[in-house]
Amino acid sequence: MPTNPAIRLVVLDWAGTVIDHGCRAPAGAFVLSFATKGVSVTLAEARGPMGLHKKDHIRAMLRTESVGAKWRDAVGRAWDEQDVEELYRDVTPRQVEAAAQFGELIEGTGAAVSALRASGVKVAGSTGYFHEAARVVSDAAKRQGYVPDFNICADDVPAGRPAPWMIFRCMEALGVYPPHAVLKVGDTVIDIEDGRNAGCWSAGVIDTSNEVGLSAAEFAALSEAEKDAHRERVSARYRAAGAHAVIQSVAELPALVAEVNARLARGERP
Repeated sequence: MPTNPAIRLVVLDWAGTVIDHGCRAPAGAFVLSFATKGVSVTLAEARGPMGLHKKDHIRAMLRTESVGAKWRDAVGRAWDEQDVEELYRDVTPRQVEAAAQFGELIEGTGAAVSALRASGVKVAGSTGYFHEAARVVSDAAKRQGYVPDFNICADDVPAGRPAPWMIFRCMEALGVYPPHAVLKVGDTVIDIEDGRNAGCWSAGVIDTSNEVGLSAAEFAALSEAEKDAHRERVSARYRAAGAHAVIQSVAELPALVAEVNARLARGERP
């Protein structure tokens, strides 16, 4: 292990961080699945628990006051685990299809990862997607030139985010420790909590995130004042969750790693 403290591993989320600007694939699939039960959920309600394993995501939606009330009104009773299983079976193929549809790599990802690797930093991918959707996403990224040194999804661990198991598996597979040598980057509050629970540095991306939820074209069409308003709002959410840093997009990763390395050199730890 190097004696000088520095970031040696960056764990990157997938949708909303390095692929699928605005994290549009999973949100729309949840809306359609709930509609099969006569429950009309909004995109905002579908986005709320983003970052969790998708079955946990369904439970989290149903536990909210708004979606729970809509469910009771539409179905005539409270939800149960059989409902969760039925919704999960319905949403699975929808998410696979959506993951393929929204498989464009986020601008700046390739250059940022190349810069990290040139400085000796390893890159891992982690996602709340199940195996089949995770494979679709990673295959799409590979065709565009992005292949992490290690990749893992929520199905590979006993519990998905915000439990830290995926990060720990990445560390083990790539031989990187202690946690202060690791930076987790994602686009949801759950991602921030995931990194914090692993004891590593935790940062959030804003412009491309689930928290903003806009395509690249939609975000580009905003006025600077509107962009700044989104950035202030999402930054505040990330900071409240314990983020050590926020960046506008994955393109800023090399600068972020340099910033964290400077903090490490000053004796700071996550």
